[in-house]
Amino acid sequence: MHFLLGLTYGDRQRAEDLLQETLVRAWQHPEAFEGPYASMRPWLFTVGRRLAIDARRNRQARPAEVHDATLDARVEAQDDHAERSAATLDVRDAVRTLNPGHRAVLAQIYFRGLSVAEAAEVLGVPCGTVKSRSYYALRALARALPGYSSGGPSARSSSESRASIEGASATSR
Repeated sequence: MHFLLGLTYGDRQRAEDLLQETLVRAWQHPEAFEGPYASMRPWLFTVGRRLAIDARRNRQARPAEVHDATLDARVEAQDDHAERSAATLDVRDAVRTLNPGHRAVLAQIYFRGLSVAEAAEVLGVPCGTVKSRSYYALRALARALPGYSSGGPSARSSSESRASIEGASATSR
């Protein structure tokens, strides 16, 4: 078993399969036991080594095996990409429905990362106006995107929503 573990690079399951096949071959060929040998070990090692070589050649000759976990991860990644693309399109359309003042405030606060005071300075309006416009803009977006509310079945995290809004803003400029 230890010899076969070395040949299979520590893959215990393959080593056990090879050991079982080696012992089956020994059982099928009793004439090997009748030889002038003092021990059957060399014959068993040779059979095991040849079976390991054949198994490796067979694995290399066909495409690599794909496990369920690999397939699930690929499907999830594709679904995730499709979901993000759809969310970006939805948010982009919703941002377009906002009036220019609300869009400008969201662009300064959420897309450029400015504080309320900095956004007020850039836009030339009081801080209270920036707060008010951002509040009403976010409420309008929530109404335009009913499936994306925080309690809904397709709830988004704030970072995902912000990323979607940022992507939408960049293309609507």
